[in-house]
Amino acid sequence: MAESIALIDYGAGNLQSVRNALKAAGAADIAVTAEPEVVARAERIVLPGVGAFANCMEGVSGIDGMIAALEQRVLRDAAPFLGICVGMQLLADVGVEHGSTKGLGWIGGTVRAIEPAPGFKVPHMGWNDVTVEGAHPVVQTGVAYFLHGYHFDAADPLHILATTDHGGPRVAAVAKDNILGVQFHPEKSQSYGIATLARFLEWNP
Repeated sequence: MAESIALIDYGAGNLQSVRNALKAAGAADIAVTAEPEVVARAERIVLPGVGAFANCMEGVSGIDGMIAALEQRVLRDAAPFLGICVGMQLLADVGVEHGSTKGLGWIGGTVRAIEPAPGFKVPHMGWNDVTVEGAHPVVQTGVAYFLHGYHFDAADPLHILATTDHGGPRVAAVAKDNILGVQFHPEKSQSYGIATLARFLEWNP
């Protein structure tokens, strides 16, 4: 896989594990980067995320020129984009963890706390089913590893690509045009995760 991949480093991602998983999936040219200029030239972009929505959004927006580079490359140039865990959640309009924080607003929705239900612990942690709601070339039905206490409440059901069940249906993946986000961790999801990343590397939306 000769295409250049920008794996964005903003201080809140499981970068080495994601990089290793991308290499295992077939990627050769992976730049772990905090430089907007590198993102602006990348053929594919991966935005990881671990922790709180507000902290992650602050990290991305705190890099001068990064939001503008992402908007140019993803929204206008239509480069394939993958958001992982909180990186997916940042696609929403707003997150309500630790107050209200504006997200990227690329896929309409609000990131809300998972309400505890009898027999279901929060955070949602461990292996769970991924059930695809419609055909997509990257995400398929299977079992993946999750770790999150907040979930993506999508404004438009058409953007919900896959769900998982944890005290009720939770969004496991969202998609819109060349933009894809997964709530699960591909880098922790063994063969299912590597296969998902391999399909992302081949995806031509």
